[in-house]
Amino acid sequence: MPQDLPPTGGYEPIQYKRNIPARGFRPSYYLFAMGGIMVYGFYKVGKGIREQNELAREKMWSRIHLIPLLQAEEDRDLVRRHFADQAREKALLGTETSAYNGDRFVRPTFAVSPQQVTK
Repeated sequence: MPQDLPPTGGYEPIQYKRNIPARGFRPSYYLFAMGGIMVYGFYKVGKGIREQNELAREKMWSRIHLIPLLQAEEDRDLVRRHFADQAREKALLGTETSAYNGDRFVRPTFAVSPQQVTK
C-alpha cells in the first residue's frame, strides 16, 4: 500500500493571521515625542529654578539694605523708652538717680526670652 506524501514543492502556507493594518504611529515616533515633551519640561523646570534663585537673591539683598533702617528705628525706640523711664523715675522719686557711672545712653545688654519655648 503506497504511503501518502506531501505534494512536491510542499503545501501552501496557512494564513493564521488577519490582515489588519496597524493603528497609530510607529512606537519609535511615540518614544521621540515623549522624549521631546520631557526635554521641554526639564527646560521649563530649570528656568523656574533659576527664576526662584534670582528672586531669593533679590529678597536677601533687599533685607540687607533694610537693616540700617530697622536698626535706627529700634535705636529710636530704645532711646524713647529710656527717656520715658527717666521721666517716670523723676516723677516718682522727685530726683534723677543713676545706677551707672555716666549719663550717656547705653544699649541694654539683656534680652527678653519667651517663657514657653515651642518648636
